[in-house]
Amino acid sequence: MFKTLIISFLAIPTLVCAQQPQLGKDPIEKVINAMTLDEKLDLLIGSGGNAKTEASATIGNSSVLVLGAAGQLNAIPRLGIPNTVLADGPAGLRIQPKRDGTTKTFYCTHFPIETVMSSTWNSNLVKAVGAAIGDEVKHYGVDVLLAPATNIQRNPLNGRNFEYYSEDPLLAGKITAAMIAGVQSNGVGTSLKHFALNNQETNRTNNNVIGNPRTFREIYLKPFEIAIKESHPWTVMTSYNKINGTYTSERADLLTEILRHEWGFNGMVMTDWYGGQHATMQMEAGNDLLMPGKLSQREELRKAILNGNLSMEIIDRNIKNILEYIIKTPRFNGYVADNNPDLKAHAQVTRNAAIEGMVLLKNNRNALPFTKNIKNLAAFGFTSYDFIAGGTGSGDVNHAYVVSLIDGLKNGGFSIDESIKKSYEEYIPEAKAKMPKPTGQFAAFLPKKLIPEMELSDVDILNAAKNDDAAVITIGKTSGEFGDRSIKTNFNLTDPEKKMISDVTRIFHKVGKKVVVILNVCGVIETQSWISQPDAVLISWLPGQEGGNSVADIISGKESPSGRLPMTWPLSYNDVPSKNDFPDPDEISDDELMNSLKGFTELRTEGSRKNFDITTYNDGIYVGYRYYTTKNIPVSFPFGYGMSYTSFEYGKPNVEKDGNGNIKVSVNVRNNGKMAGKEVVQVYVSAPGKDMDKPARELKGFAKTKRLAIGESETVIINISFESLASFNDQSNCWQVESGVYKVMVAKNAADLKPLTTTVYEEGKITENVRPCLVTEQK
Repeated sequence: MFKTLIISFLAIPTLVCAQQPQLGKDPIEKVINAMTLDEKLDLLIGSGGNAKTEASATIGNSSVLVLGAAGQLNAIPRLGIPNTVLADGPAGLRIQPKRDGTTKTFYCTHFPIETVMSSTWNSNLVKAVGAAIGDEVKHYGVDVLLAPATNIQRNPLNGRNFEYYSEDPLLAGKITAAMIAGVQSNGVGTSLKHFALNNQETNRTNNNVIGNPRTFREIYLKPFEIAIKESHPWTVMTSYNKINGTYTSERADLLTEILRHEWGFNGMVMTDWYGGQHATMQMEAGNDLLMPGKLSQREELRKAILNGNLSMEIIDRNIKNILEYIIKTPRFNGYVADNNPDLKAHAQVTRNAAIEGMVLLKNNRNALPFTKNIKNLAAFGFTSYDFIAGGTGSGDVNHAYVVSLIDGLKNGGFSIDESIKKSYEEYIPEAKAKMPKPTGQFAAFLPKKLIPEMELSDVDILNAAKNDDAAVITIGKTSGEFGDRSIKTNFNLTDPEKKMISDVTRIFHKVGKKVVVILNVCGVIETQSWISQPDAVLISWLPGQEGGNSVADIISGKESPSGRLPMTWPLSYNDVPSKNDFPDPDEISDDELMNSLKGFTELRTEGSRKNFDITTYNDGIYVGYRYYTTKNIPVSFPFGYGMSYTSFEYGKPNVEKDGNGNIKVSVNVRNNGKMAGKEVVQVYVSAPGKDMDKPARELKGFAKTKRLAIGESETVIINISFESLASFNDQSNCWQVESGVYKVMVAKNAADLKPLTTTVYEEGKITENVRPCLVTEQK
């Protein structure tokens, strides 16, 4: 009998195994019902949840299947559930380029930063860039790209603005949607982030954002809403910060009510790495996946389930969202990565994208493009020789090369002053060696600090002015995760940088030669104090690995600049509406920053320090141009601004309103200049402003023409839905369009004093009633 029992016992697992439901073959509910508690915990918590340490993936590097990827999900082989891999990056895939046991490299294309993408104002181009990025994601065996990010550029000092698109929610949302569509056209997923209100890096894991629902919904949630409804990202990533006292990953009103019920999102929600505080609350709120996973989270959830404090219904709901995501992945569907994307073709994609996102700020007496008699150039500024491709942190890319400005100029047929070049090539490595090395557990993650500008002698500049045809000066500014930009040295130019511009322009102008400034910058900088000196100023931003070639294509006249600013450039930082409600990075030490980073893995504590622990959005809906145009504050360069080498003539706009209140704007644009080029058509609307406070004008539509030859024209059509005219009523918890006359303005930029204006009358209507969400914390 004992022998028989043993035989029967051994036979049971074989029988059970043969009958196990399989993901993709059986209903998902059946697969969930077959899972043990441990298997469910395996799926809810990333692979890091099985590791003994909880500090191995602060930025993200916890994947075994694809080295350098940010993380992966656990597999449950008996149920047909594979691992899936998640990897950064908004400017290109971020994985490790070198692997043990092979001499092959796994480089990825470094595309332009997201700010460059929005500066193109070209959804079709952005979609093509997304398709190229997604192609590399798939070829390298990654299932989800942890991008794009569409947080609002609320303040120019935000260290991560380079990963974001705009100060305007419509522009940000439309460009984000295009990027998602492009990436996901390859059958891989995106993770739309950081949901929501992650608008500062200082103490980002514990910062409490205080504001009202109207501000949140109209400005900060709107780009997420547009992207989700138009492009359906596979996943959404919650942010680190709190909103009105509660972590975003623990807010059911944000993740379930707004995201799923109002917007119809049906994908998977995951945390940012180590985001949130309470695993149980995250599960209840609708944050399905905890990344990269911690043992403590696993233990907390197990205890809550066994004690009856967390229902299995919630667990199964979240598991279902994860399994529905897994079914879509290349890895689940049997795709085998060949690690062989077409990097050469993608290099051309990034080169063209950077060209279209560069913005010409100034061009006195047609200083650009350089005429054929300008061939010999003196290149000043260390970043001419050490060009910055992108920002640091998870937005970085392990690229094979970066085309510097001087290399790009050489490729474009220009000669570079060898004496000046030699001085910089000797200075740069010496200056880098002298830079202090940060110390501490998180030191490597702090934003990169650039070397100071090299001092120039008048003799050097005089010789260059005598021997060369023109001067090019590059100003470099970069930023990254975990810290915000210094006002003194990053937003403002340093004294050596200003002196370089002053001395070079003074001496070159004395002999009648031109000076061009290239801004190789991560975002907005102060220009008022120096911009009168050079002849031309071109923003290259952080343009990716082909940046030098892209700049050369514009300087030489091969291409006409067509980028437009996706944010306002104020006269000074003192004019920024959020200046009193944002950290001052110059008053925060590296030690304080590193101490705040401990919040990734240690218990987070409450704090009361203004703009460090608590940031109040007193600027409300008046972000960027909404503030400057409404308050009549002069700026250096308005939102939507950008110059061209050619000129465009607009016909009289035709504005039609249908029976539902939708508006169609059509306008003919003709290139009446002297070279081919593209034009951005911007449509702003001014609401009556009787029922509630309204900005003077808001962007409601835009389009970019094709490349118009000399004399060629195109009729551009821009549709404005009735619903997009609605504002959010905090008191009634509804979106409503007020009755009255609306001004529809076709304008060159947000500050255009002579827009082509037509008026339409709209009947007032509530377009949507919603439940109260994100309300201010009650003390």
